[in-house]
Amino acid sequence: MFYYVLKYVVIGPLLRLFFRPRIEGLEHVPEDGAAIIAGNHLSFSDHFLMPAMLGRRITFLAKAEYFTGPGLKGRLTAAFFHSIGQIPVDRSGKEAGQAAIREGLKVLGRGELLGIYPEGTRSHDGRLYKGKVGVAVMAIKAQVPVVPCAMVGTFEIQPPGQTIPRIKRVTIRFGEPLDFSRYAGLENQKAAVRAVTDEIMYAILGLSGQEYVDEYAAKVKAAQAEQAGPPEKFPKLRRRRRIRAR
Repeated sequence: MFYYVLKYVVIGPLLRLFFRPRIEGLEHVPEDGAAIIAGNHLSFSDHFLMPAMLGRRITFLAKAEYFTGPGLKGRLTAAFFHSIGQIPVDRSGKEAGQAAIREGLKVLGRGELLGIYPEGTRSHDGRLYKGKVGVAVMAIKAQVPVVPCAMVGTFEIQPPGQTIPRIKRVTIRFGEPLDFSRYAGLENQKAAVRAVTDEIMYAILGLSGQEYVDEYAAKVKAAQAEQAGPPEKFPKLRRRRRIRAR
């Protein structure tokens, strides 16, 4: 109930008013039955914009950090994601990945829409990164279509680190459903799930027009963070000292 109040009364109208999203290819989203919506992930705003534009309810596999944050902000964020039926996913380790797949298959088993970002994390630079194979395992095992989706312009309105989004028009594109029935029974074959995942990412790329990077986003982020080194301590204090020295 709360999901639909947010969608049609609170958040949905505000998103339409401020961001005036262009919706392309909405006819490709099945009106009923199980399906996976697989999209790129450029911004925290993606969590709200795409679901608000769909006629059907969609359940996302959301990172566990959204449910475990400290303080009042953390509690409010957790309450919000719980209230709209999102599923927390621990992204660390192989067993965590298997748990996410089991939860996703439950959603599909109920004949619902499952939303997933195959990159596994937000893009930190606006490029499209290599997809993780969980989406392929679920598509093959559940024998459901995968609808590719591209968010265009959300990186510009709310890049990582920006709390309040800029007011700017965005585009949401849905592509034709991808059928992977030819891979039935091959969800445990590495070559098969990689081929399916790459086909999904290629479809997203065709819709988004992003630059593609054949590496996992999380690894690239970690490598860049390690190269940058630890953050400077007490930057404001040091700045004041320099000013006084002048």
